[in-house]
Amino acid sequence: MAVSVVTTDDLEVFRHNLKNDFAELLKTFKTPKQVQWLKSSEVRKALKISPGTLQNLRINGTLSYTKIGSIIYYSQDDIDSLLAKNKSQ
Repeated sequence: MAVSVVTTDDLEVFRHNLKNDFAELLKTFKTPKQVQWLKSSEVRKALKISPGTLQNLRINGTLSYTKIGSIIYYSQDDIDSLLAKNKSQ
């Protein structure tokens, strides 16, 4: 029966390799992005638009929204997409 001796140098190499492997895994692993929800007043302030303009964006389907009770929420991602889509060159 063969006996293997593990030295501190072997453990150090193993630790280094393990650390590098974990670092590579973390680069490929993406945490789910938190969706940021904005209220109507925040959207109007950010876009510098009136309540009527925001209502028109909702009515014609330009900007999607979620309504809970009497409060309307807008996704930051949807607002960013709308701005990017309408960006002029």
